[in-house]
Amino acid sequence: MDSPASAIVRAKSDQLEMAQAAARQSLSRTSSAEALATATPTAVSAVDPEAGCDHKRIIIEPTLPIYLKFTELKYKVIIKGVTTTTEKDILHGITGSASPGEVLALMGPSGSGKTSLLSLLGGRVRRGNIGGSITYNDEPYTKSLKHKIGFVTQDDVLFTHLTVRETLTYAARLRLPKTMTKQQKEQRALDVIYELGLERCQDTMIGGSYVRGVSGGERKRVCIGNEIIMNPSLLFLDEPTSGLDSTTALKIVQVLHEIAEAGKTVITTIHQPSSRLFHKFDKLILLGKGSLLFFGKASEAMVYFSSIGCSPLIAMNPAEFLLDLANGNVNDVSIPTELDNKVHIENLGSESRNKKPSAKDVHEYLVEAYETRVADKERKKLLRPVSISEDVKAKVSLTKREWGASWWEQYSLLFCRGLKERRHDYLSWMRITQVIATAIILGLLWWHSDSTTPKGLQDQAGLLFFIAVFWGFFPVFTAIFTFPQERAMLNKERAVDMYRLSAYFMARTTSDLPLDLFLPIVFILIVYFMAGLTQSAEAFFLSMLTVFLSIVAAQGLGLVIGATLMDVKKATTLASVTVMTFMLAGGFFVKRVPVFISWVRYVSFNYHTYRLLLKVQYHYVPPSLQVGNIDGGVKEVVAMIAMVFGYRLLAYFSLRWTTLQTS
Repeated sequence: MDSPASAIVRAKSDQLEMAQAAARQSLSRTSSAEALATATPTAVSAVDPEAGCDHKRIIIEPTLPIYLKFTELKYKVIIKGVTTTTEKDILHGITGSASPGEVLALMGPSGSGKTSLLSLLGGRVRRGNIGGSITYNDEPYTKSLKHKIGFVTQDDVLFTHLTVRETLTYAARLRLPKTMTKQQKEQRALDVIYELGLERCQDTMIGGSYVRGVSGGERKRVCIGNEIIMNPSLLFLDEPTSGLDSTTALKIVQVLHEIAEAGKTVITTIHQPSSRLFHKFDKLILLGKGSLLFFGKASEAMVYFSSIGCSPLIAMNPAEFLLDLANGNVNDVSIPTELDNKVHIENLGSESRNKKPSAKDVHEYLVEAYETRVADKERKKLLRPVSISEDVKAKVSLTKREWGASWWEQYSLLFCRGLKERRHDYLSWMRITQVIATAIILGLLWWHSDSTTPKGLQDQAGLLFFIAVFWGFFPVFTAIFTFPQERAMLNKERAVDMYRLSAYFMARTTSDLPLDLFLPIVFILIVYFMAGLTQSAEAFFLSMLTVFLSIVAAQGLGLVIGATLMDVKKATTLASVTVMTFMLAGGFFVKRVPVFISWVRYVSFNYHTYRLLLKVQYHYVPPSLQVGNIDGGVKEVVAMIAMVFGYRLLAYFSLRWTTLQTS
């Protein structure tokens, strides 16, 4: 007799199956594309027996059904070597289709071209030699399709210190149309959280390698939520189950099925699924070395390969069997007569009589078998026109590509997001300890220094120069990480037109300022009074402003280097050489610089900061310091302001050029 707990679990499972069956029947009754486009929003509530809680199913909203067709798709890339340039074939004439309400799986060994095919179909490839045709409802790809396509990359590109709710809320407010209010957008984010079963962890940080956060499966669902929040017609996913256990992977695939049942077209790559996962897919494309080995219903794959003489000799996972075939491994597979005869003929006169066919022979046989038995039938199916009414087409074609938020809204949201994400790094105990410890050491070394004697004056000048160098060095090496660290996120969000690059740049650079200026205030408060610098409010605040100006200028230089190179190692090397040069030309170490290199001091923020600090501390700079006439410091201020804006302008154009090269 079953226990009460077992009975409850069985009842919940039966309830889930009934809900899924009802959804499938509802979808089958509205199988035409026009019906899906005009369907009224509905939601199905189901019980997840594994999660143990109720959650809403994916909401069926009005959306344009997209039939994806691709014919004889070929793709080549140019590989540049040291002395030669070669062209490599990635895909060889791939033909197939995907329809609303289906989950199409792209399967194959590593290097078979799965990700390349997915990227081509998702409109993410702009380089290389592309042949064949890809149509969306019998129309070629246009930029207006961007907001109808969701693309989930293999890597979970998310901000570590944002919570699940914050991540999806920012995505909703930036991507959803302007016609929706702030409250409607935030409600949509909450709906997605419940649809994906993330309500329990909605206030938990995403986390990462060094920050504890949500689980791998929850992180993947957040990535999916970022895309379905726009209610896309087409959803592409690159290996969404990689690195997950079988139970978590099954949950992810179940989510994909619910999305497809809502009238979407779902295409995903899959590497090595379990048998339970394999049977969840509606259609399957099997690739091997860039060639098409099978396209059709996943449930018919084993039947097809048995019909061409390839059957498993032992009980095994269908996915493993197919991957073995794609790799040319036939150790546990019956060998077709044609292939066996070919091997026999090749072995005539050879000592080895029981030699297995090579991987190359197996691959050629599978490609030829598909071409002769299936390919022509599938090509004929693609000739059938998509049955979508002209009214729906016209409505979609007139849809303009618009930003989800105004420039100011984009800036404000990105500014707030930047503050929330980086507050943990900037205000970490390690960084605070570093700055305070340095300030205390300086205060002790220059304890109540005296500026009334030439020797004491020289000592104070050394302290001022160190302050100029320290707060020129520190911001540069912080800023060079800004764009390289966020490159993946920037590319991902810019690919879907989430915001303008100018709004991102302004928000990213200004959101650092409040955090960048907090520690210098603490530093100056400690050093200034311990070292006994000029005890007047005017001198103190002007010294503070001078350091702030130096920080912003130095930060601009770091942004230029980081945005131009987009490589942390290269940027660090270049920044080290540049900062060292600026320090040596700062006017403290070398008094008489050769004429041919004397111009360096004028582009050095250390030089101008040092002179301004001297002017602030001593209204009349003694000749013994040998820094020349400073006048009122206007030239130095103008030079620093020019650096602040000039460096940032260069950084913006470098970033624009880099993003254009990437896209």
